[in-house]
Amino acid sequence: MSNKPTLIVPAIALVDKDSRILLAQRPEGKEFAGYWEFPGGKIEQGETPEAALIREIREELGVETKDSCLAPISFASHAYENFHLILLLYICRRWQNAPEALEGGQLAWVRPQRLRDYQMPPANVEFIAVLQDLLLP
Repeated sequence: MSNKPTLIVPAIALVDKDSRILLAQRPEGKEFAGYWEFPGGKIEQGETPEAALIREIREELGVETKDSCLAPISFASHAYENFHLILLLYICRRWQNAPEALEGGQLAWVRPQRLRDYQMPPANVEFIAVLQDLLLP
């Protein structure tokens, strides 16, 4: 039994018409700074994972979407040094506004077969095979 807190964090794979996936680079000053990840963030009191994800991508990327455009596709359970992370991955193919890096870092549209070329935190890496199975012919 662990005394570490468990965090449940929703993340999103925004997929464009060319089946490219949006990755965001973690900004300086955050853990895993410079690593690439699927955008998302913590759930605030009273929020559902979907509401948190919609709020987070609005704040981080300037993107608007709605519940009906989010489909849960996978989750990862990973023990970090100070906490246990349950990362929920949703896929989204419909949104408004072009994504912008509003909180620093950079964005990259990445083809599924190139995802392993980007250094990611361990929990994010677990989604690469799922996304490749889903998006590659």
